Amino acid sequence: MDQIDIIKPDDWHVHFRDSDILKAVLPETSRHFARAIVMPNLIPPILNENDALQYKKRIENAIPKNDDFNPFMTIYLTEKTKKNELKYAHKNGAVFAVKLYPAGATTNSASGVKDIKKIMPILETMAEIKMPLLIHGEMTDQQIDIFDREKIFIEKKLDFICKELPELKITLEHITTKEATTYINEGNKNLAASITPHHLSLNRNAIFVGGIRPHNYCLPILKRETHRKALIDMATSGNSKFFLGTDTAPHLKGDKESECGCAGIFNATYCMSILAEIFDQNNSLDNLESFTSLNGSNHYGLKPNSKKIRLLKRKYPITFIDRIKVKKQSIIVFKPDFPVFWEVV
Repeated sequence: MDQIDIIKPDDWHVHFRDSDILKAVLPETSRHFARAIVMPNLIPPILNENDALQYKKRIENAIPKNDDFNPFMTIYLTEKTKKNELKYAHKNGAVFAVKLYPAGATTNSASGVKDIKKIMPILETMAEIKMPLLIHGEMTDQQIDIFDREKIFIEKKLDFICKELPELKITLEHITTKEATTYINEGNKNLAASITPHHLSLNRNAIFVGGIRPHNYCLPILKRETHRKALIDMATSGNSKFFLGTDTAPHLKGDKESECGCAGIFNATYCMSILAEIFDQNNSLDNLESFTSLNGSNHYGLKPNSKKIRLLKRKYPITFIDRIKVKKQSIIVFKPDFPVFWEVV
């Protein structure tokens, strides 16, 4: 097979940042994706309906005229989030979902949740109004090995939430472990997970082999090859509980290569090409549409997009651009360690 037409995909986890970076990176997503859930971890974070509406205006102003793209807004959950404000924002369509960051788990997460029990009344309200909860699932206790943070979060935090509120629609985002695939697969009908193209492409060797490679540093951090294979098995299987959330996360080159480099991989530009290559390598091209265009919308109770995109398989590997310019600086574009022959046309 050297050509495939699929329903235009959605990105259920994207970071646009703001200002000049927003203007530079948004077209890389809107070119191939019809919808996206936009993360709220700006500085300062998106904490309420007004913040979300103002941010959405800035996003809409950055969408190229020829791109039909719809951003879904989120609120950054804190222990001070007000239930009534949340209910109103969701009811009038201003805010689609709520994002739970454990305090200190990733970029701009200092304002995150420290005690899950303190937010349970908020989660109960969300279950009542059918508002999705998006979770960055990592423990932040410094005594826990960084490669075990997702597994232990599932055991100690996620399992508690799922048992207390089985009717709450939950997405465990950017999963990285075999344990996560098993837990999601065996979980209740309202529990699903997103998977990124970089966690499908790389294992943890990609951060360290040949020297420190800061542009492959992300959180949750890349894991062993056995975990990567487990992610591929689920992503390519057609299982409806797993779908695409790119977690594309732009950082300026200087910030990534600094003494304390930022966590995040900017993968929006060639995401669909990379995924097509991975699915092709695993003889699962027939399931690419489910992973990128159907499973996520089904989980969130939305209709699939009406338009389609076409991917072609070239005779020779496609040539990746190295970076996106942001005034006098740049953002490095993710490129996997294997050749990619598929291209969106």
